[in-house]
Amino acid sequence: MVSTALVGTARRLYRGELLGDAAVEVVRRRAGQVALDVRDRERADPEERAAVSWEAAERLGRILGGEHGRVLGEWLAVAAGSGRRVPPHVLPDLLERGRRDRSIRAWLGVLAGRRGRWLAGLNPAWAFLLDEPTGESWEYGSPADRRAHLRAVRAADPAAARELLEGTWERETPEDRAEFAEALGVGLSMADEPFLERALDDRRREVRQSAANLLAGLPDSRLAGRMARRAAACLTVSGGRVEVRPPLECDAAMERDGVRAKPPRGIGERAWWLQQVVARAPLRMWAEPRVMLGLRISDWDAEVKAGWVRAAVLQREAGWARAMFAHDPIADLLGVLPPEEQQELAAEFVKNQDMDSQLIMVLGGVEPPWGAGLAAAVLNKIATIAASQPWNLGELARLAGERVDPELHALAGQSGAAEVAEVLRFRAEMVKELGRKELGREELGRKELGRKELGREELGRKELGRENA
Repeated sequence: MVSTALVGTARRLYRGELLGDAAVEVVRRRAGQVALDVRDRERADPEERAAVSWEAAERLGRILGGEHGRVLGEWLAVAAGSGRRVPPHVLPDLLERGRRDRSIRAWLGVLAGRRGRWLAGLNPAWAFLLDEPTGESWEYGSPADRRAHLRAVRAADPAAARELLEGTWERETPEDRAEFAEALGVGLSMADEPFLERALDDRRREVRQSAANLLAGLPDSRLAGRMARRAAACLTVSGGRVEVRPPLECDAAMERDGVRAKPPRGIGERAWWLQQVVARAPLRMWAEPRVMLGLRISDWDAEVKAGWVRAAVLQREAGWARAMFAHDPIADLLGVLPPEEQQELAAEFVKNQDMDSQLIMVLGGVEPPWGAGLAAAVLNKIATIAASQPWNLGELARLAGERVDPELHALAGQSGAAEVAEVLRFRAEMVKELGRKELGREELGRKELGRKELGREELGRKELGRENA
């Protein structure tokens, strides 16, 4: 059957109906699966968290079924933030989606509850759930729990988080060390420098890379000093020009400081090394960004400016990010700026930019929710394009529906973007439902009794009305 399907029935004789026989074979194989024997299995532990409201769970089922499916991540994030879980009847579909979509797994450890972990223990296809955070502590949690715990401690007390990590660093697996090092990006300061400098000697490349990226964000670090000397040897500013001499080799010292020797496909070795050196050199060693961008760069212009873009992101230099965005609107630069400024720059860019992939990329770099200013600019752009290029609207309309503040659905309706307005109303209702709690049995009983009493009262009023008539 398979060989005939591959070469085609015109080239190989097949006695029967190929597609019909294939369908029968699929059903036969499914029917032949042995059912799981759960008679000796332990029951799932009782749940600790309350479930989301019935309305919220019903909407989740619709999203999983394909209705506005791209808002699934937002539903999960809001639900997980509320400390709730999903009810059992939604779990199979949600876990099956998590099997195929890694991007939603981080929320499932909390939302699936104890019943979800019990199911994951029974079905190997859902075993990924056992590696996701559940809220356990540093000492007893899974790797994902411990990462979440470290991030929470770091946000509250950076020094305590670093000391916690230093105490167990030598015992951690290489994979966990790489993940834990990245967590130090929150609240980064020179107090972290000695620990990160030691991490540059780690056997794992990902650990060295994370440590080097963080040290590049500390202009007074030893790594920043070493990179400044390398960058000064590569770039010389003279007479309105920048003379560039890329590194001739990538030695062991450069690799220790995070410079990767092997370039990606399509870029030469020396260009790649130059870009990385410039990216980790402190930006304060150069003149103001507008001055540097006005200089003529010989031969290696693209590599030097790509390094400055990366440096602005690593060092969180808002002045450089603004200047570089005005020179070349790259979405990564917006992440350095406050949300309000991101939206202002993006709104101005939308007004002056034709509909193309760069417009979508820039908007993708703006943190949601989008306020009224950016929303109005995007909706006006949608209205303009709808009149001349309606086939070109898909991704822009989808982004607007997912990222505009859902409370602005009336603005979308007034602008004529009916599709966007519908998604925004859907999201507004979704967020409202996730704010409601699931009623317990006693509360449901009281509510039902109240309905019955109200019904009797209404019937009495109607009967009295008939008698009076």
